Amino acid sequence: MLKFAYSLRETRMQTLRKPEWIKTRLPGFGAYPHIRHVLRKYMLHTVCEEAMCPNLGECWGGGTATIMILGDICTRGCRFCAVKTGHPQGFVDASEPEKVAKAVEEINLKYVVLTSVCRDDLADGGASIYAETVKKIKERKGEVLVEVLIPDFGAVPEHLERVVRAGPDVVAHNVETVRRLTPYVRDRRASFDKSLKVLRLVKEFNPSMYTKSSIMVGLGETVEEVLDALKELRQADVDFVTIGQYLRPTLNHLPVKEYVHPDVFKLYEREALRMGFKYAACGPLVRSSYRAAEFFVESMLKR
Repeated sequence: MLKFAYSLRETRMQTLRKPEWIKTRLPGFGAYPHIRHVLRKYMLHTVCEEAMCPNLGECWGGGTATIMILGDICTRGCRFCAVKTGHPQGFVDASEPEKVAKAVEEINLKYVVLTSVCRDDLADGGASIYAETVKKIKERKGEVLVEVLIPDFGAVPEHLERVVRAGPDVVAHNVETVRRLTPYVRDRRASFDKSLKVLRLVKEFNPSMYTKSSIMVGLGETVEEVLDALKELRQADVDFVTIGQYLRPTLNHLPVKEYVHPDVFKLYEREALRMGFKYAACGPLVRSSYRAAEFFVESMLKR
């Protein structure tokens, strides 16, 4: 087991000044109030809020949201993530799939992303709730396109197959960082190889299913390591990739080692497309559910 590289004291001391290209829009515009109202009415969570996403204002203002199912307490403790860590004691809201479907219909989303906390306390990791939520959305609003951003479910084939067979349009699972930094950045129960296995299994269950993954940069990785990660994702037949700047959510999380210049993101995008990805969204504020990628996938699926 690799020793965690950053002590709490070091973590709190290391603070880089944000460059001018890291700019966010405050929420409160466009469709934001309506989306917030509907989600509150059905007591639903969003990763946009829980993970302190810098694009919340932009995406919600444009009528796009990523709904987080299975509660807001994660059983894992990744060192980059602002979502609460704890033990949900096996609690599951059986009415959640129907609530999500009603909210999607009421907000009138055309493309919805479902994600969740990790639920290692559940026998199937929450796969059955994912599957049921996809089905309920499709039953209520058949034309909506559904992307699921899933945890690894322990890379158990039958759990993954249950989600794939439910009929989402895109299955996403994030490797999060480069291979070398995975033990430092992610929970010990996650691994780079396990994530690659998840993405490969999805394709085995449905070769025509679009798959997607995401990488954060600015944690101390090299350009070569990012390119190697992209190569491994392509070898797993991943279709879409997003690369964005890691932003430290609190002083108790990993420090930013570097604010990667926009020109480097352009390099990553060019190389990803050259490798054969169908789409690559790369930029300082890009996230795994960034709306540019969603809009592209939507148009591609409609074609």
